[in-house]
Amino acid sequence: MPNRHLNPVPLGAQWRESAKRALVTETEGMQQLIAALEGPLGDGLAQSVEVIRKAKGRVVMTGMGKSGHIARKIGATLASTGTPASFVHPAEASHGDLGMITPDDVVVMISNSGESPELRDILTYAKRFAVPLIAITSVPDSTLGKEADIVLPLPRAKEACPNGLAPTTSTLLQLALGDALAIALLEDKGFSAHDFRKFHPGGKLGAQLKHVRDIMHAKEELPLGPESMPMADVLIVMTTRSYGCFGVLDGNGQLMGIVTDGDLRRNMSPDLLKRTAGAVMTKAPKTIEPDALASEALEQLNSLKITSLFVIDAEKKPVGLVHIHDLLRIGLV
Repeated sequence: MPNRHLNPVPLGAQWRESAKRALVTETEGMQQLIAALEGPLGDGLAQSVEVIRKAKGRVVMTGMGKSGHIARKIGATLASTGTPASFVHPAEASHGDLGMITPDDVVVMISNSGESPELRDILTYAKRFAVPLIAITSVPDSTLGKEADIVLPLPRAKEACPNGLAPTTSTLLQLALGDALAIALLEDKGFSAHDFRKFHPGGKLGAQLKHVRDIMHAKEELPLGPESMPMADVLIVMTTRSYGCFGVLDGNGQLMGIVTDGDLRRNMSPDLLKRTAGAVMTKAPKTIEPDALASEALEQLNSLKITSLFVIDAEKKPVGLVHIHDLLRIGLV
C-alpha cells in the first residue's frame, strides 16, 4: 500500500480538481442550453406551454432510468406550481398503468437518446388515442423525436463523466429545461405566493406563506393606551402583556408611537414613572398589514433588529401585534 504521507499533492487536491472539471463541464452545457433557446428549443418550449395550458387533464411525465428520476422531479415541480402533473413509470405502464393516461392529458417523455425501448408502449398508446406527446431528447431524429408532436431538442453537450457514459450533464439539462417549462407555465397562469401556499401548508415553506393575520395577537391582548397614560400604568401593561412594547394611540385611535424596552432605558430617570407615554414614546413606529406574509414580518424584524410589530388596518388603527416568538412557534425562524 503506498504511503500517503509521501504524496506531495495536498490531501484531496486531486478530488477538488475532479469536482471542478465536472462543474465546469456542466456549466458549459448549461450555457449551450441557454443559447439553444434562441432556436428550435425555444420554439418547442413556446408550443409546449400553449398545449399544456389548453389541456383539460394533467401533464403525464415519463422516462426510464436517470431520465425517469428527472421526469418524476419535474412532475412534482409542475404540480406544486399550479400545473396538475403525475409520473407514470414505463415498465408499469405496460402492465396496466396506461389506464392512468387519458386523451385530455399531455405526455412529456424524456429520453436522452430517444431510443429507450421501455418507452415504446406509452408512445404507441399516446399516438393511438391522440394524446399530445412532447419529447425532451438530445436526438431530434430519433424514434421518439420523429413520433412526438413537439420536440424539445437538448444540445448534445459533453457529459461530466470522463468516460462519457454516466448521465450527468445530460440529466442536468433535462432538469433545467423542466424547471424552465414549469416557471413559464407558472408565470402564464399568474401563479402567486398565495396560490403557492395552498400546495405547501407544512414545514418552513408553509410557515413563510402564512399571513400575519393568522399568527398575530389581537383585541384584548394588545398593549395599547393613550399618549396621556402615566408611565407607571404603561409599565404595568407592558409587564402584563409580556411583549416588550406598548402602543400609543392618538385621539382617533390611530397608532402614533411605541414605547419599547429600549425607550425605557434611554429615558431612565427618577421621574420616569411620572412622565406620560407620549413623552417617552418613539414616534412613527414600524408596522405591518394583516394580509402581509409571515416571511415579510420576519424580514422587517430582522432588518430593523426589533422583536415585535404592530399590525394596522387601512385606517392606521392597530388590530394586532406579531412577536418574534410567534414566528418561532410556527417554525419560521
